[in-house]
Amino acid sequence: MQLDVESLRTFLAVLDHGGMTAAANELHTSQSAVSWKIKRLEERVGRQLLVRDGRSLRPSFDGRNLIDDARTIVATHDRAADRLQCSDLSGAVRIGADEEVAISHMANLLGQFKRHHPNTAVEFVIDASQRLPAKLDRGEIDVAVFQINEDEILPGDEVLWTEDLHWMTSACCPHESGPVPMITFGDDCFYQQLAEPILDNAGLSHHVVFSGQSSSAVRAAVEAGLGVGLLSTRYVGDEMVSWEPGKHLDPLPRVFQVARTAPGPRDPVVDALFIAIVSTSSGDHTSE
Repeated sequence: MQLDVESLRTFLAVLDHGGMTAAANELHTSQSAVSWKIKRLEERVGRQLLVRDGRSLRPSFDGRNLIDDARTIVATHDRAADRLQCSDLSGAVRIGADEEVAISHMANLLGQFKRHHPNTAVEFVIDASQRLPAKLDRGEIDVAVFQINEDEILPGDEVLWTEDLHWMTSACCPHESGPVPMITFGDDCFYQQLAEPILDNAGLSHHVVFSGQSSSAVRAAVEAGLGVGLLSTRYVGDEMVSWEPGKHLDPLPRVFQVARTAPGPRDPVVDALFIAIVSTSSGDHTSE
């Protein structure tokens, strides 16, 4: 019997993140690929490792026995691979990203980058999409990952993925009449600047009832029934549903998540990080 490291990594991701879909997002692959790796692992060991419990998955008896060894195998493999791939690259790089990039993914990417290039220094900040381009222009950061409209894409940008937006509200509070109670990400909310002209054009009065600085806060406010917010398709769930009046408004634009570097020549360390971001993120979150 030979245990495949990537299948073990997938097995742990399913358990750690609560299911196949969440594991696929974390591993930046498709749900079908996750299912296939789990099936291949179970075929190799000849035992069922995951058991469906309602809408979630839990480890079987054999799965529980495998967890600790799987973590050791994956960690040992990654440590050995990192040592063999160390480079002589040196220098400092500052990166900014909006919260639509999974923080866990970005942290893992930067951790891998640091292990591969131990002589580099990386500074990472989270900020709003509206502020990151200006920080690049002022030289406050070297690389940024953020959302923009299609007509704002520059020649040097790399499109990582695109997303469709939807008007969302709580299943228990449809908000189908009266002034629209808006839920936003704050004063520099990229989505708010998309939403307000559409509401104005339809003659719908609106006011902000909640401003959050994180996607988790905005999602919680929508799920609680406080109002209506713009969110990506991937956040549609049992607690959040499409806002019915939104179906009769002007269409929402598709938004583009891009990676961009500061103007001027790139230092080698900046170029290396930019390439790493593009190669590990491109196309992973496209929503249709």
